[in-house]
Amino acid sequence: MGKLSNLKPEKVWKYFEEICQVPRPSKKEDKIVNYLIKFGTENKLQTKVDYAGNVLITKRATKGMENKATLVLQSHVDMVCEKNSDVKHDFDKDPIIPYIDGDWVKAKGTTLGADDGIGMAAQLAILASDDIEHPKIECLFTSDEETGLSGAIALGPNFFTGKILINLDSEDEGEIFIGCAGGTDTTATFEYKKEKINSSDLIFNLKISGLRGGHSGDDIHKGFGNSIKIATRFLIECSKMYEIRLISFEGGNLRNAIPREAEANFTVPKKYLKKLTDYTVKFSNEIKNELKITEPDLKIICENIENNFDSVINKEVQDNLLNALQGVWHGVVEMSRDIPDLVETSTNLASIKHTSDNTITVATSQRSSVESQKKNIAQTVESVFLLSKATIKHSDGYPGWQPNPDSKILEISSKAYKKLFGIDPKVKAIHAGLECGLFLEKYPELDMISIGPTLRNVHSPDEKISIESTLKFWEFLLYVIKNAPDK
Repeated sequence: MGKLSNLKPEKVWKYFEEICQVPRPSKKEDKIVNYLIKFGTENKLQTKVDYAGNVLITKRATKGMENKATLVLQSHVDMVCEKNSDVKHDFDKDPIIPYIDGDWVKAKGTTLGADDGIGMAAQLAILASDDIEHPKIECLFTSDEETGLSGAIALGPNFFTGKILINLDSEDEGEIFIGCAGGTDTTATFEYKKEKINSSDLIFNLKISGLRGGHSGDDIHKGFGNSIKIATRFLIECSKMYEIRLISFEGGNLRNAIPREAEANFTVPKKYLKKLTDYTVKFSNEIKNELKITEPDLKIICENIENNFDSVINKEVQDNLLNALQGVWHGVVEMSRDIPDLVETSTNLASIKHTSDNTITVATSQRSSVESQKKNIAQTVESVFLLSKATIKHSDGYPGWQPNPDSKILEISSKAYKKLFGIDPKVKAIHAGLECGLFLEKYPELDMISIGPTLRNVHSPDEKISIESTLKFWEFLLYVIKNAPDK
């Protein structure tokens, strides 16, 4: 402890390092909620928690700021838990180990949790301060943002009182976000029968690794590889040419992360050994050439293994599964017609898992800033899986956040940024999902913006946060708070 607290702003990094010590996977936020309750109690601040694990800590206005409007500062408490396959880490128990690399803070082989631990740290630094001018502050910490926004969905209409909300979950310093995409999940389930393995066949293991992964909203347009898609291309060709039989196929982890790794086991008749070996080299070279710019560290390994597998997936389901994975779209579907360079609609082929002894579940997520297009792409994904005889389930989804260019807090923030740094901030909408759309449903009078420091490679073990941008974000946030509008 203490390495990060030598950085500026000291209090923000102090609390971020503390937060890194508290395990906080989505849906397992008890430890971080207890940490926040203890913090509120120790600082003699009004603290309350709802049944969904949302926490609100309130601090009175400093002297002379009593007539300013109440500000709600908001972050989420959970983090995406991704690690490299060769890293031993239990996200339920082990702390995150941050380290400094030039201008960046990173973690050792795991996600860092700066999404949105840095937002939480900024809130705590303000709440614990005795030298920051501010109006009445309500710090809202929501639960389970990453796997379904269930905290924001469960939030009651009277949990907080402020009518101006600053979301601290954005990832580009110098940009002010005033809108975001809505989203939904589509899950396909395949039930298969086990067939006895041919004892004379060879068993092979296919591994795809070294991909960047990333956020399925922020990074979907960057041309990163999808491990499930790459593995499927290999398996479907080998199924046609070399009579392979699939034993297992798993890849990806979270609905909002582009899958970085995938692994499959399959059998192949001995007569195809050399042809399969030669094809593996050819396939690997082709894919690496395709992705040489965006995925320089891609690894494709297919090797003969000794194992005690005794069954394969029946051929009909194998074909249906591989055809569905090949046919379902992954990536950008439409670019915005209203906002230049903004992804309007996308879909992410997120994970494939054996979820029971004879069941395979494929998870996908769809996003769009246009509600009708969100429904359309979800139905398109559904249709591909239905043609392959899968059972389909959609999540309830969440709404987008419609931009309000006449926002008062946007006007104040834009002027503040120009005054502090001499340039205009970029005012944008984001393709990733934020909780703001859900807040607006229950608090229709809310005036909102979203800001944050610069983060890169979130939702992957390469996640990092810029130290310099964190200081600028902090200075900007404090200036906006100090210049809050009157009641």
